[in-house]
Amino acid sequence: MTSEIYRAIEEIAKEKGISQDKLMSVLQTSLIAAYKNNYKAEGQSISVRFDTDMELHIYVQKTVVEDVVSSDMQISLEEARELNPALDVGDIVEIEVTPTDFKRKVATNAKQNVRNNLLAIERNIILEEFKNREGDLITGIVERISNNNVFINLGKTEALLLPKEQVPTESYNHGDRIKVYIAEVKEATQGPKIILSRTHPGLLLRLMELEVPEIHDGVVQVKSVAREAGNRSKIAVHSVDPNVDPVGSCVGGKGTRIKAVVDELHGERIDVIPWDKDPALFVANSLSPAKVTKVEIQEGEEKIARVIVPDDQLSLAIGREGQNARLAAKLTGWKIDIKSESQISAEVTEDGEKDS
Repeated sequence: MTSEIYRAIEEIAKEKGISQDKLMSVLQTSLIAAYKNNYKAEGQSISVRFDTDMELHIYVQKTVVEDVVSSDMQISLEEARELNPALDVGDIVEIEVTPTDFKRKVATNAKQNVRNNLLAIERNIILEEFKNREGDLITGIVERISNNNVFINLGKTEALLLPKEQVPTESYNHGDRIKVYIAEVKEATQGPKIILSRTHPGLLLRLMELEVPEIHDGVVQVKSVAREAGNRSKIAVHSVDPNVDPVGSCVGGKGTRIKAVVDELHGERIDVIPWDKDPALFVANSLSPAKVTKVEIQEGEEKIARVIVPDDQLSLAIGREGQNARLAAKLTGWKIDIKSESQISAEVTEDGEKDS
């Protein structure tokens, strides 16, 4: 058994690029399931270990009690102390229950046993690896397109870019190498299902981290991101170091850093906004490039910010089809009501006439 199991694990680990420790761990899990199924031990706490000679040992955990109610999960104090005189009521004791026939069968079919469980092993490893990478940026290659779904090869596995996660202005072609955001990883009957995104605000955040060392190092913090993928985005940044300009750091010399991100997003416009703890200033900044005259903050559940802008800045503040105002609201978390100075004057005049 020693050489057969070891050789099987070593060979498959090398062939599949999976660590021997992970293979052993999942093999132990599968052996526990096989033992419980074959020896009607579903309710028992079973563990499987290999000794230094790679010999298989199966143990059942039992609780030491005065009076045994369930022999599958309990052992009397008298029997327990025959194994170890130091044991007392409430202690947990491990008892070896390795069946000779089960041990022989595993030894005879060691390699096949591992191979039979290889798919489950690979799925578990992929699920574990990518579950830990939710929210990360990853580079993949477009493998195929079916029913508007884009399948991306990530090397070890294939992932899915659903239509709703695709940018309408982008095209995806076989062999394209693209950066994608890992939006969700979940277990499915056919193996791990990895959902990717090109529209998620997190994609912009990760791209900024990649291009701006100050963000990666934590000197510049990204406070919020608002995105309408393929068209325009806003990102609010703040520096923990007063000597570091957060906006300048993100833009880079001659705009090189932000240009790299814009290029990756195929021309998506990105406004880098200085974050401010004063909500009025933050709202004013968020409406860039429009100039703001005044912001009146109305605290409360609705969080309304009333913004006054010069007449010639009104259309710029609102943006085409309301996009600039919409993104500013998403970025700040405030409902933004924008009025021009002449509109405010007219309201004041009207109110004055009513009062008189």
